[in-house]
Amino acid sequence: MHNDPRIELRRALELNPGDGYAWILLAEHELDAGDAQAGAMAAQRALALRPGHPEALARLGRAQWMQGRRDEAVDSLRAAADNAPQHPGIAVWLGHALEDVGEAEAAADAYSRAHALAPQEPQIAAYLLAWRRKLCDWRDLDALSAQVRAAVNEGSASVEPLAFLSEDAAATEQLRCAQLRAHAIARMVRPLPPAPATTNERLRVGFLSNGFGAHPTGLLTVALFEELRTLDAFDLHLFALNRDDASAIRARLQAAAHALHDVSMQPHQRVAERIREAGIDVLFDLRGWGGGGAPEALAMRSARVQVNWLAYPGTSGAPWIDHVLADAFVLPTAMEAAFSESVVRLPRCFQPSDTRRALPEPPTRAQCGLPEHGVVFCCFNNSYKLNPRSMSRAFAVLRDVPDSILWLLSGPGRADDRLRAAAQAQGVASQRLVFMAKQPHADYLARLRHADLFLDTEPYNAHTTASDALWAGCPVLTRPGGTFAARVAGSLNHHLGMPSMNVDSDEAFIARAVALGRDPQALAALREELALRRHDSGLFDMTGFARDFADAVRSMAHPRPFSGVGSLP
Repeated sequence: MHNDPRIELRRALELNPGDGYAWILLAEHELDAGDAQAGAMAAQRALALRPGHPEALARLGRAQWMQGRRDEAVDSLRAAADNAPQHPGIAVWLGHALEDVGEAEAAADAYSRAHALAPQEPQIAAYLLAWRRKLCDWRDLDALSAQVRAAVNEGSASVEPLAFLSEDAAATEQLRCAQLRAHAIARMVRPLPPAPATTNERLRVGFLSNGFGAHPTGLLTVALFEELRTLDAFDLHLFALNRDDASAIRARLQAAAHALHDVSMQPHQRVAERIREAGIDVLFDLRGWGGGGAPEALAMRSARVQVNWLAYPGTSGAPWIDHVLADAFVLPTAMEAAFSESVVRLPRCFQPSDTRRALPEPPTRAQCGLPEHGVVFCCFNNSYKLNPRSMSRAFAVLRDVPDSILWLLSGPGRADDRLRAAAQAQGVASQRLVFMAKQPHADYLARLRHADLFLDTEPYNAHTTASDALWAGCPVLTRPGGTFAARVAGSLNHHLGMPSMNVDSDEAFIARAVALGRDPQALAALREELALRRHDSGLFDMTGFARDFADAVRSMAHPRPFSGVGSLP
């Protein structure tokens, strides 16, 4: 973006403040710039001039959504949809808002309505596809997936890269998807002037995330940050896109960092300026395309060196991201061509974890809804990872291990009922699926101690959940695939020194799970091996991780020439 359209619109509105449509356009551009407050004010001016106008109501709803006023956003967007029932874009935004207030099935209806209105629009197909995966509603999945993949490969649509990781796409397709999204962002922002040469006596290393609190990112990183503070290798600056959640994790993060900057609810440019003002030498993006991040601020080149790490398991496809931090298992040399970034590898698994977590005593099996006897297989991955192939594999294991059960996280809407029906259709009694409601993290870890074997999913593996399971003493069985997202659990097993838990086919997966499920002594021996490996493998050695991480940061502190792979042809 070379000229900011907001400037011209503001000038025009000074001359003609009664132009309701111009206020709607201004609201749109303010929201695109990340300024929810200014967007809401412009939408309200438009509504004062054109009461009930669906486009103005939609922008107001979007602004309220960005401000965290989710119920108000639903009300505004419902009114907009009622006033424009043939508008697919408004139906999509209503779906987003309904997701966030927990009206899962109503959100699905909104996406379905949008798709019916614009069946050839791949972005809308992608929203419907992703939400149906979350609801374990597998109707038309193959057709929707084919439509979305075709649009990505043809370059005809920019869809959300995070959702695309759930498709059976190659790493090269994931690169293309990310490039298209990066290209759309690049057209909307104006980079800051080049960062001056550093005058810092010590390296200043920044981390940008919306997960600095009781969130998977906070849980994974907090012990590492504490070790880095003890190591005192450089100054740590955390840039929090989320407000203080008053959690114990947030307090630990605050104590570990040299500075924790609250940049929540800030326009993208202000986020970029805050990072620049802090004089950050190397900036780690801990959100990527995961939603709730600030890719626009990174596109403005807020730091000299910018790194993709941890939260988004794939390539950024973005020319403003210089490096990706990985390991040799999760990102082997053969996969490098599908990454826009220069690859920097740690000698250990790229994923840290909080090794200061206690493992409380669990409630009884009965209190967890589990039978008193029988093998407990589990998969606590998010519901969108529980695709037909992964669940068919798990059902095959249950059929061949009498009295076993599969323990799952309860999903949104009627997801649990759909999974029970799918089990029944494949010859597994529905009561052999047990669902756990979301628990506080310590309670969840305690319950994990009842699980005998974690059955992973693909193409999107367990990531934080795999680390949690191993920490709690539950072995993880996985089939590593051909993408970063499909190799994280495998990397954990590899660096744990338990490669036998990585298999190379569905048949081998089922056979290994069944063999363990039928042999209590083998299963007990496997858990004993995990208990030993947990202590001596280095996977959970955060002191060693901090040293390796500091070495990696120093290697990235001076920019290298960019290869250009992240730019669209």
